[in-house]
Amino acid sequence: MTGVGASRCKISRDMSNEPDSRPDALKTRASVFAALGDETRLAVLAKLCNGVPQSISRLTAGTNLSRQAVTKHLRVLANAGVVRNMRSGRESLFELEPQPIEEVRDYLDQVSRQWDDALARLKSRVEG
Repeated sequence: MTGVGASRCKISRDMSNEPDSRPDALKTRASVFAALGDETRLAVLAKLCNGVPQSISRLTAGTNLSRQAVTKHLRVLANAGVVRNMRSGRESLFELEPQPIEEVRDYLDQVSRQWDDALARLKSRVEG
């Protein structure tokens, strides 16, 4: 029986040998997934996808959110490395940092390939 909080999932030998299975890489990806797991933060990211740095005022425009709420969400995104903050005079501007999202996408592609391989092996055993 698996203890509370312990994983029942066994990591395949191939996955455990991958360089991106290090605990620090897993922690980084988990923080990106957590940051992207909120619909408000996804809406903020969608506004930043045009590549133009935007102020909190501009990111708040057209929403029912306060500047403080947007600031809180931006802080979560920045802590995950998905958003970068820069100063322009007295104003803070935020822009999308695509690298962490690309790394998570690559990880999901890797997991998807592993599942495809596992399902193909299962299919060959069942049919063979």
